[in-house]
Amino acid sequence: MIVNACLRDGRGGSPTAVVRDGDFTDAERQTVPGRCGTSHAVFVGPGNALRFFTSEGELPGCGHGTVAALAVLAAGGGEEFTLRAGGRTFRGTARRVPGGVEGVFDPGPVQVRAATTAERDAVVAALGAGGMCVVATLGRPRMLVELSDGLAALTPDFRRLRAATDEFGLLGCYVYSPEADGRYAARMFAPSIGVPEDIANANSTACLAAHLAADIAVDMGDSLGRPATITATASGPGVLVGGLATVVA
Repeated sequence: MIVNACLRDGRGGSPTAVVRDGDFTDAERQTVPGRCGTSHAVFVGPGNALRFFTSEGELPGCGHGTVAALAVLAAGGGEEFTLRAGGRTFRGTARRVPGGVEGVFDPGPVQVRAATTAERDAVVAALGAGGMCVVATLGRPRMLVELSDGLAALTPDFRRLRAATDEFGLLGCYVYSPEADGRYAARMFAPSIGVPEDIANANSTACLAAHLAADIAVDMGDSLGRPATITATASGPGVLVGGLATVVA
């Protein structure tokens, strides 16, 4: 199935392939995003075991892929699910609401540290802009970069950004700008995993909520013509993240 994950006001979202897993090789799984016209694919196996792939290979986790999987699972009945991915077992909920299914899950513990000078200099040079930088790890580390303005006009050098993220073992770079009332705008660049820019990145949004220790809503995808919104809460123990999804094909 194709699911639009993390819609904004019923529009846009990140098209994600959701496949019942079977006797596939990983090389075959890698071809699914390209064949389906999506950036990511999530494979749902027995016991709701999830595996995530881009054209570059497997990921230990994918937030909007998990939201997409929850939307498909909800179509079979039920609202609460036990999921397995990345070596952990966690809970997800899928509540039917007007316009689709609101999927929310526990992405796991987030670790945040200050970026080193070398990490910051390499990534900021590739982005062409930068402010405060931290490295947040959720499955894999990624850099969070705060910008006061200029987010929409950002034009990274993807060759240099891939080299920088590869050098420091980063999944990618999540650039965000504060707006108002707990709302943010963000763009996620991840050329190292075959996704120059991600429409919606829920796990990085969970990282931002953990970093800020706040409940937030983040708008993404506008630069790609696919408006998306992810919500994350960090007011209790741990973080919860999610978005609205609908099965489209």
